This record gives sequence, C-alpha cells and structure tokens, in this order.
Amino acid sequence: MCPRVYLSPEISIPPTAFEELEELLGKNNICIAIKEKLVKDSGVAEETAYDNIVLKLLTKPRARGCIIFGSDQEVAGVMRAVRRCNATGSFSWIGSDGWSARGLVSNGNEPEVEGTLSVQPQANPVKGFEEYFLNLTVENNRRNPWFVEFWEDHFQCRYPNASVTPYNQKYKRPCTTKERLTKQNTVFEDQLQFVSDAVMAFGYAFRDMHRDLCDGKPGLCETMKPNKGTELLKYLRKVNFEGLSGDEFEFDQNGDGPARYNIIHFKQIEPGRYKWVRVGEYVNGELKWNKSEIQFKLGHPQPPESVCSLSCEVGQAKKYVEGEKCCWHCFNCTQYQIRDPRDETQCMPCRQGTVPDDTHSACRDIPEEFLRPESGWAIGAMAFSATGILKRKLENKAPHFFDVGTNENCFSVKQITLFVCGVFLKHNDTPVVRASGRELSYVLLSGILLCYLVTFALVLRPTDVVCGIQRFTAGFCFTVVYAALLTKTNRISRIFNASKHSAKRPSFISPRSQLIICFGLVFVQILINGVWMIIDPAKAMHHYPTREDNLLVCNSYIDASYMIAFAYPIMLIVVCTVYAVLTRKIPEAFNESKHIGEYVYTFEFPNLFLTISQLFEFLWNFSFVSIRKAKKIGGQRKK
Repeated sequence: MCPRVYLSPEISIPPTAFEELEELLGKNNICIAIKEKLVKDSGVAEETAYDNIVLKLLTKPRARGCIIFGSDQEVAGVMRAVRRCNATGSFSWIGSDGWSARGLVSNGNEPEVEGTLSVQPQANPVKGFEEYFLNLTVENNRRNPWFVEFWEDHFQCRYPNASVTPYNQKYKRPCTTKERLTKQNTVFEDQLQFVSDAVMAFGYAFRDMHRDLCDGKPGLCETMKPNKGTELLKYLRKVNFEGLSGDEFEFDQNGDGPARYNIIHFKQIEPGRYKWVRVGEYVNGELKWNKSEIQFKLGHPQPPESVCSLSCEVGQAKKYVEGEKCCWHCFNCTQYQIRDPRDETQCMPCRQGTVPDDTHSACRDIPEEFLRPESGWAIGAMAFSATGILKRKLENKAPHFFDVGTNENCFSVKQITLFVCGVFLKHNDTPVVRASGRELSYVLLSGILLCYLVTFALVLRPTDVVCGIQRFTAGFCFTVVYAALLTKTNRISRIFNASKHSAKRPSFISPRSQLIICFGLVFVQILINGVWMIIDPAKAMHHYPTREDNLLVCNSYIDASYMIAFAYPIMLIVVCTVYAVLTRKIPEAFNESKHIGEYVYTFEFPNLFLTISQLFEFLWNFSFVSIRKAKKIGGQRKK
C-alpha cells in the first residue's frame, strides 16, 4: 500500500473526478495521506499559501508520490514553493494534462520537476492547417476581428489604423504590412486536433439533425428554430467520423471523446540537461509503456518508495494505526503462532502436532514418534524375548521346584519356555510330569510364551488393529498365567484340607476339571475385553504430552483406562497370594506351592509398562515368572 498526496485547484476540476480517483486508488490499496487545494491568488498571499502546502506535505515524509491537478500557472507556483522550502527531490510528481510539458512549469524549476510522470492528450497534425494559417494576413482575414490583435502581439508592432487597446499601447513601432507568418517565426499548438474535432462534431450533428427534421430542404426549417439543446445533444452523441488528423472520432457511452493519451516523463538526460520524453501511450483502455525509459533521478532508475509503513517481516502481523488504513506497526507472533493467512492483523496458533516453520509463515507437522522396530529399545526387547522363547541355560545346582516323595537334591535345569515345553513333551508320561499337573503346566507355559510374544506386538507401528491386539493380549497373557497358578494352588489346598477330615478324594481335581476351571477363569478376561472393545473401541491416535511432541499411541495408554486390562489379573494375584499363605505348611514333597508363594509375595501385581520406555521391566517380570515356575523335570534322583 502506497500513501499518496494530491493537490487540486479550487475551481475548474469537477468533484466527480476526485471521487473517481479516490475510488480507483482505494481499489488498488493506495491511500491518500493529504488532500489540499491550490489557491488562485497573486503576489505574497499566493506564495505563503503554497509554502504552507509544501510544509504540510513534508509532515508525511514517507509519502513521496504527489498527484497534481492544475494549470501550468498554479503548478509553477508549487514548484517555486518546493525550492523555497528546500524540499527539492522530496517528491515524485504525477501530473494532469493541464500542465504537462508546459515550459511555464519546467523552465527554471528543472530540479524540482525532475522525475515527473504525466499524461498528455494524443494529437496528430491537422492536415492543411499549417499551410492555411501561414498564408493568412490582416488583409485576407478581416472576418476574424481578433486577428489584428494577434498580428500586433506576434510581430510586436502597431498595425495602421488599428483600434487602440490596452495591449497595443506599448508598441511604438508601426507594422509595415509586409510581415509574413513563417515556420521559423510561428509555433503551432500541438493539440489543434481537438479544436478541429470539436468543430466537426457539431457540424456532423447539425447535418444529421437537419436531415431528419427538414427532410433535406436547404436552410433552416421551422422545426429547427428555435430548438432545445437536448435535441442537438442527442445527435451530437451519435456522431462518428474521421477527423482532419486522420483519427476516428466518436463519443463513448459517458459522452467523452476517444481516450488517447501519451505518457510523458521529465528526466535529466545528462547533468544539467532536462527533457520531456514520451515513454508510453494509453489508447482505448490499453496501456503500453517502456519502463526502462523512466528515470526518477539521474543515475537512479528505481522508483522511490512511497509508503507509510514498511511491509512486516515474515511471521509478523500488523496493528493498524487508528484512523490510518496504510499505516501500521509490526509485532512478532509468539513461539507457536504464525500469521493468519486470511487476516494479516492476527496471529493464529498452530494446531496440536504442528509447530511453526523457521519463518513463522506456515505450520509444519512434527514427525510422529513411536517405538520403531529398528530402534535400540525395540531391538533389545525383541532380543530379550527371543532369548526367553528359544534359549536355555544349564545350571548344576538349580533350586528344587518340586520333589515327589523325596527330600534329596537332584540335578535340575533352568529352562526357558520352549525348552521347558520340549522337556515336558519328552517326559510327558513320566510320574514326575504327571504329578506336577501336566495339563495346567502346559497352560502356564502357554501363558508365559504369550507374554514374550506380546513384545513383538508392542513394537509395531500403532494402528487400530495393532492397538486392538495390544489391548487384548496385554492382560490376557497375565490372566492365562495366573489362572493356571490359581487353579493349581486351589487344587493343592483342597487336597490337603480334605485329607485332614476324610480319606475321600476331593471333587473337581481331575485334569479335565482343572482345565475347565482354568478356562472359566480365562473366559472372564475375554468377556471383559470384549465389552471394553464394544464400549470403547481400540484405535491409534496422536498424543501431545508437550507442545513439541507428537506421539502415535493407542488410545488406552493416554489415561489410566489401560488398567482395565489388568484389573482382573491383579485380582487373581491377590487370590493366589491367599492360597500361597494357606498352603505354606504343606509337606516338602509338594513344595511347588512354596515357590508359588515366593513369587506372589515378591510381586503382588506385575510391574506393568506405563510407558514404552518401561518395556524391559515388563519383559524382565515375564522372564522371572518362567524361571521361577518352570518345573524341575528330567533330573536324576539321588537316594
């Protein structure tokens, strides 16, 4: 937006011209800083008025562009005031055709006028007029009563027998009547075409009016005298002819003549030498100009800036000065804001998951963060889980997990999951395996194996499906483990409690009954997970713990709702603890419950992961379960 100043005379320019100018400037985001009228006066009063106008213009030093409507006399007075106020070079002028290329303005005021851009009606020579006019004399042009005065003024003499006028009294030399007009002593007005076109327009209008009203009869008919001007105007608007200059002439819908203008420019061609030059034209709404020819100051082809406020930097918003459309102050948007692309006066915050770019002109997405399989944490966790699933470690002096019928130590193996399963399968029908509760042991080992396998689901990129798998298996694997332990300890407790009162075998201690009880306990967890999935489906979502974080997580990890999956396993742990206490004094041959008690005393509930970074603790507990609960199988008994 460029603020402008415009000056206009007190009279002669219609107000609608200014209104239209302001409207066009506003449409192009150009503001007017000062509006002043040029006074029509003389002497000291005129100079003082012009000096005051220039001083007022200087109060807006950033408003360099100045549009002037006026005559050459008025504009010349403004230029002299600019020189008196030492403001030469402070303004770039845009002139109207009333003073463009006029010597009265530029002569003697060249430094003040330098750089002016102006318009001048485009006119071509009237064919035959120069030859006709140069052949005129007082003797052959007596029909023009003012021609004698022109002759006296042109040749600076007093014509014989001419009337005395205020203008010829100063001429003492009489005219010889031999004087002649020549190309050397006569300068023709450049815009004679408009006079010719005006006369011919009326001529054609009268011709068309006479043809319609008088039916071609010579002279004025009664219907033409007298006649209203509106009738003539109707014919005048319709004229269309080729003028003496060779240009087509017609009025437009607004009653204006053809819009043909030259764009002229006052420039310093070389030091001390100035000239008006044509740099373009405007014809019938089309502007053509050569910008390379424009030079506002010698050696400075770039146009001067005419702004109230400089453009704000990227990432800054505007605060407009009250009452000023083109003046503002710039302020920085805050750390997490950008300038609103729809409102340059407002800053808008970036939405969650985005931050401003380096220029604060747009919001950029924060890269998603989640546990990637290739990360160090994930590789370590998967390696640990794979070890728990596949490998084994032999120890010569492993603790007794259980002995059947003996208190003697025997060789044991510290097995991990699959190895233990392999040993169980190999010795599936031995008394030791069957006495340990073979079926429940397989369920227990399956639960431990599932705990390790959950690790691989936890390192996948969260999606709705992955989140559903994680939600279901995280609590389900614990339920399988603790349901098997609870069923086992319950069976031992009921057997020894029944033996105190009766030799009758307790009910529901068969392998089939034990599996039904265990699966019934597991089904409760399945039911809980199913209802939870229906009420609150698992889905992946973005979580923003801080303004610069963008975590892709499952929705159940955002709050404490993930504990729903572990509420039931925790309850099973508590019940296991109760049975561990009740069976602590059973014979050593059945000391499996003793080791179960050791575990549940130490870990009443699993050290579940609260964040991804706690995954190793989660896996360590699973490993501890498998180590402490693996059965001592295949050892040689020493007697």
